[in-house]
Amino acid sequence: MSKDRIFTIIAFISIYFIWGSTYLCIALAIEEIPPFLLSGVRFLIAAILIGGLYFLFEKGPQPNRKQVINSFLAGIMFLAVGNGGMTWVLQYLDSGLTAMMVSAQPLILVLMMWVLDRKPLPLMSFVGIFLGILGMYFLINQDEIIQTDNQVIGIVVILFTLFMWGIASLFVSKVELPKSLMLNSGIQMITGGVFLLIASLIFEKPSSVDWFNLTYTTWFSLWYLIIFGSIVAFSSFNYLLRTVSPEKVSTSTYINPIVALILGYYFRNEIITNQSIVASLILLTGVYFINVNKKKV
Repeated sequence: MSKDRIFTIIAFISIYFIWGSTYLCIALAIEEIPPFLLSGVRFLIAAILIGGLYFLFEKGPQPNRKQVINSFLAGIMFLAVGNGGMTWVLQYLDSGLTAMMVSAQPLILVLMMWVLDRKPLPLMSFVGIFLGILGMYFLINQDEIIQTDNQVIGIVVILFTLFMWGIASLFVSKVELPKSLMLNSGIQMITGGVFLLIASLIFEKPSSVDWFNLTYTTWFSLWYLIIFGSIVAFSSFNYLLRTVSPEKVSTSTYINPIVALILGYYFRNEIITNQSIVASLILLTGVYFINVNKKKV
């Protein structure tokens, strides 16, 4: 096989399995580290590492003030609010269930493009939206899984983060960002990290964390999220966007939640009901109908 093909295969493995496994790692890590603090530390360290790689290996034009501000705003929406909210939710919801709900992001994005940008949708996209909503309803309408008020609040927060990711996606598609993908992601991560640490100081007790006595599981989860979740998988995603069609890249939408469900069931004894399986199939079928029509939207 050629060198490019090997890189492509490795990149696909990364976005399929690393992103799917991050839900489990977050769920494990927040057992000892508060969610906002965990996300803040994760993104700040990842930003420092990416910044170091940028200054060592990349030579390109410096971003202008407008590009930096746009990247700053994207970091707030994508990471501080979007990822921070999703991490907070994992205190109350199973990692597999959360991943499956997050897989509905294409559905939310298409709806927002239809309403806000007034872009016409093909018939199959409406079919996908209907199936997505139906699957989501069956997924969360289970007494075996949703038993407390905090879990209901968690579902509402997940839906809010999906809308925020949608707004952020529409925003970055219309504004000018730094030419360097590495620099752009670094600015977003340091922005998200700072805001999440501030949120931790306001809403959590970061001083209560005994960093010297964290379990090996927590340390492994934290560094896995930094190295693999924030740097390797994100870089793989951007590499694939440049080398293969967006439709092929979007196949990660179907694999990530399945990986998360299996890992959550195996390592945390999370519940997988027959209704969850049927609901997931309906939801992912809806996402498929939306993705196959992306070029027309």
